Amino acid sequence: MHKLLDLESKPILVAINNDTNWDEFVNFIATKDNKWYNETIDNELEIYDAEYLGAYDAQKNFIIRTPTPKIKTLDFIPKQAMDLLNSEGIKKFYLKIPEGIVEVTGAAIHPSDDPLKNKTKTSGYFFVVRLMDQEYIENLEHITNAKVQFLATDKKTKQAENVISSAFVLKDFNGKILGQLLFKRSFEVYFKNTINLLYVIIVAFFVSLLINLIYTRRLVYYPLDLVRRVLETGNKKAIKLLKESNGEFRDIGNLFEENNNQKLELISAKIKAEESDRLKSSFLANLSHEIRTPMNAINGFTDLILNTDINETEKVEYLNVIEKSGKNLVSIIDDLIEMSKIDSNQISPNYTVVNLESCVNELYETVKVTIPKKSIEFILIKSSMPAEFNIITDDIKLKQVIINLLTNAIKFTDTGMVTFGYEIDEKNEQIHFTIRDTGLGIDEQEHQNIFDRFKRVDSDVSIKVGGLGLGLAISKAYVELLGGTITLESKVGEGSTFYFSIPLQYAKVENIMVRSIDNHENIKTENKLILIAEDDNINFLLFQKMMQHKNYEIIRAINGREAVEICLGNANIDLVLMDIKMPIMNGFEAIEQIQPMRPNLPIIAQTAYSSSEDKAKIEEAGFTDYITKPLDRERLFELLTKYLEKEHNNEL
Repeated sequence: MHKLLDLESKPILVAINNDTNWDEFVNFIATKDNKWYNETIDNELEIYDAEYLGAYDAQKNFIIRTPTPKIKTLDFIPKQAMDLLNSEGIKKFYLKIPEGIVEVTGAAIHPSDDPLKNKTKTSGYFFVVRLMDQEYIENLEHITNAKVQFLATDKKTKQAENVISSAFVLKDFNGKILGQLLFKRSFEVYFKNTINLLYVIIVAFFVSLLINLIYTRRLVYYPLDLVRRVLETGNKKAIKLLKESNGEFRDIGNLFEENNNQKLELISAKIKAEESDRLKSSFLANLSHEIRTPMNAINGFTDLILNTDINETEKVEYLNVIEKSGKNLVSIIDDLIEMSKIDSNQISPNYTVVNLESCVNELYETVKVTIPKKSIEFILIKSSMPAEFNIITDDIKLKQVIINLLTNAIKFTDTGMVTFGYEIDEKNEQIHFTIRDTGLGIDEQEHQNIFDRFKRVDSDVSIKVGGLGLGLAISKAYVELLGGTITLESKVGEGSTFYFSIPLQYAKVENIMVRSIDNHENIKTENKLILIAEDDNINFLLFQKMMQHKNYEIIRAINGREAVEICLGNANIDLVLMDIKMPIMNGFEAIEQIQPMRPNLPIIAQTAYSSSEDKAKIEEAGFTDYITKPLDRERLFELLTKYLEKEHNNEL
């Protein structure tokens, strides 16, 4: 009967051993995440066929339970029982509670790499409780095919004839007897003269046992010993022998091999993560330096202007330093924002129809006027086969890639030349761009890291020119976003050549003409009424001071709603400078209400956002143009002249 009871409890012991050697259960004890418990352990009440599940932390404090209506007592597990689990790992005992005597199976909670529960410190305790009620007794009677009776500790029974009886003592965790279960089974078999039959059975049993031992050792014990060796030491030879064995052990060997491979991958991933951490730390240190450098110049020279007696020449010199430092700081911030958007997958291509030849010519003219005074030639290589038709691509991102590469080439080239151009490869449906310089060049060891976002080639020149080194990382991300690839060829002292390719996709089959670049002259426009929608007093003051020598009449709106009311109520307004981010109503909401009523009114967005995505959003909203903060005085006057002159011509 004892064996049958042990066998009946075996599924619970196996299940509780599996549950309590579970890393997620260890995490639950630490975090008290009831959601995880309710989704996993709470659903196992029926699997255990129990009336109560309870969890305790390592300090033996009650955490949570899962009861059936049969057990209403909340917390009844003695702390001494938990002390016993610290040494034994798993233990079954009996307790007396208000609802009756219960069978308790408890186990200490350990990580999955401690199956024997003796290597790590106990994280908590888990108990499965079954009430020994009438249903429990009836289940035992069905299993044992005997009548089961519960007896008190001191009650004795008489042995009846033709009845086999056996008593199972119920003990608590301290060995104290709480009662006993008496099993009785009737029999009417006559055993006399059966001794010879028993001898035959015994001999047959031992023979079969010997045979079983031989085959069990060969088919079970030996493979199990291999499993033990693998678990304890990760022995590769044992894994190989397991894979050569038969049956399920071959699959176990394959699993061990896969597990070893996964461990190696995890180690490799850990090494890469640590390297990434190191690079980020280096990047942050560099970032601190690059931000503090222009800030130091801005603060220092501002203090000199305000608090020292300087002449006009020195004042202009200091202001030029402040302006240059401010632009450097804005450039650093723009790169950081763009890289952050790339990392968080917030950027997607905005495909439009692009006149490629005009785009390249425009870039050439734009970059040419920004080249510092150096002994270098800047050359646009004409394509041997220019694009006959407009193409489909994201022109903003394409321009940004080319500008980043050209800026780098010019920055690291003191003498010689910088060239760029493109070729159409209709056979492979690709557009190939080439940016070449005769500058310092890049060491071959740095080629594989040059496009990484947290790495920068450290050299005296790099330190001198400054920057975070994010330009190439951003360029690579943009090229890949457009479906292309980017590569590098470079030798120290000879220069560098960057190649990138994007897919060739023609728009409608229409011949195109190369547009010339418009050069606007600044024309002083008189008696024009300009509405400035700006909530920040300092920014509005800056607009006023920049425009005070022009004959413009300026009125102000401090939020989007006020801007709408002024535009719709005053037909004399010639142009609007609209801040994007304002209280009550922002710039996007304001233009939605102004445009239907004033479709020809030029509305220029002023924004602190400067990414290509933000620019595309501004264009889609219907703004005539945009200007970014910090404000560029020349850019402001260029826009005012362009659109006020256009408005004047429309009136004529």
